[in-house]
Amino acid sequence: MRSFLIPDSQRRSLEELDDRLDLSTGDKAAKRSAFWIMLVLSGMIASAGVVGDSTATVIGAMIVAPLSTPILGIGLGIVTGRGALIARSVVYVAGGLVVVVALGFLFSLVLLNPTSVLSNSQVTGRTTPTLTDLAAAIATGFAGSIAITRRDVGDVLPGVAIAISLVPPLAVVGVCLGSGAPSLALGALILFASNVVAMVITATVVLVIAGYARESGAAAAGHRRVYLVLASALVVVAIPMVVNSLASLWASQIHDAAEEWLAGVPGVQVGSVTWQAHTAVVEVLGPQDLPPVEDLERAVDALVPWGPHIVILHAVGARVEAAE
Repeated sequence: MRSFLIPDSQRRSLEELDDRLDLSTGDKAAKRSAFWIMLVLSGMIASAGVVGDSTATVIGAMIVAPLSTPILGIGLGIVTGRGALIARSVVYVAGGLVVVVALGFLFSLVLLNPTSVLSNSQVTGRTTPTLTDLAAAIATGFAGSIAITRRDVGDVLPGVAIAISLVPPLAVVGVCLGSGAPSLALGALILFASNVVAMVITATVVLVIAGYARESGAAAAGHRRVYLVLASALVVVAIPMVVNSLASLWASQIHDAAEEWLAGVPGVQVGSVTWQAHTAVVEVLGPQDLPPVEDLERAVDALVPWGPHIVILHAVGARVEAAE
């Protein structure tokens, strides 16, 4: 496994990893200034992209974001048993969180926001994290960790992949707070937290496989408590993701059931299905008369185990398109 993932001929030494991931070694002033300058710039770019609902601009923020360095540094500190490195790296991650959230909040107040956060694609895609997002974070964490340990793999592109999971969600947190949507901000913060935890875990796994724990002389027994904490944190952040994944699945099933319920009604169209506590709200565009809602509720009860209450948001009318 080790020789396949990190061949000895391409494996970076522990000193090389320290130089890359510990911002308090070597030319400390240059490392820290580069980190904060690039972090502020990436936060500004991401915040502008979120406010303007511009995917291209948000991608630009990912290219310059430096948050992967302290996150991988946490993994290195865990593997080598260096509490000081863990503490320093956590401080940089926490500081980066505050800076990017503050920039997002400020940009939401200063810049003209052409869309509501409820319809902003940059926001909606990052405020209801699911297990798919967690799987992506684990994969990018492995990519970044392997890249940082191998000399023959450039670490720029994996760093960009990691930045996808970090800076944009924080910008969304700030923009949502500035737009008066704290519940959406909480969802984006959960996404960020889950991504950080997943990346720390994957970095720890890769660095242990690469043999850095043995090289540093760290005692394996001292790691058990840290591993337990990481596993517990992963479970905690995964719970809302499981809930969101199930809610998304159930919404899709209710949408299909609504289409079957209205199959005999001409000119009807089923819109989105949203959740409000234990109630599923189904948008329907169609004629005045619809089948009894009780028929749909019985179909939904057979699909969703806890039997949610169904509310039909009925818009009377028809969809009209211009002739070609």
